[in-house]
Amino acid sequence: MNIQVIARPDGTPLWFSRATPGRTHDLTAARAHGIIQACLTRQILILADRAYQGARATVRTPYKNHREQPAHYQQFNRDHARLRAPGERAFAQLKTWRILRRARCSTRRIGTIIQAIHTLLTCTHSG
Repeated sequence: MNIQVIARPDGTPLWFSRATPGRTHDLTAARAHGIIQACLTRQILILADRAYQGARATVRTPYKNHREQPAHYQQFNRDHARLRAPGERAFAQLKTWRILRRARCSTRRIGTIIQAIHTLLTCTHSG
């Protein structure tokens, strides 16, 4: 399954998308959920992985790995990864739920489970 997550820079999940089939490319899913356009409209910077290359707008991705990358590309990629690392915490929190690792049901049911998990995570962070 493919789930898009919007997280604060500290890794606190703000929003989880509905689940789409795993074959859906990340950039296609982000566009379908309106993430790219919404962030562009609000001028929100998105730090994304290489799967989002070509999104343009306010999406920043690391440089592609070429054999002989200039040193400043490598430094940019390291800095980009360092800034993205706390945001990856949202995915890590989602993956700790055993029900999602073993789920073999429709994406609609998974979406309901993810909404419940998000509610529980939100209660944990606010309380």
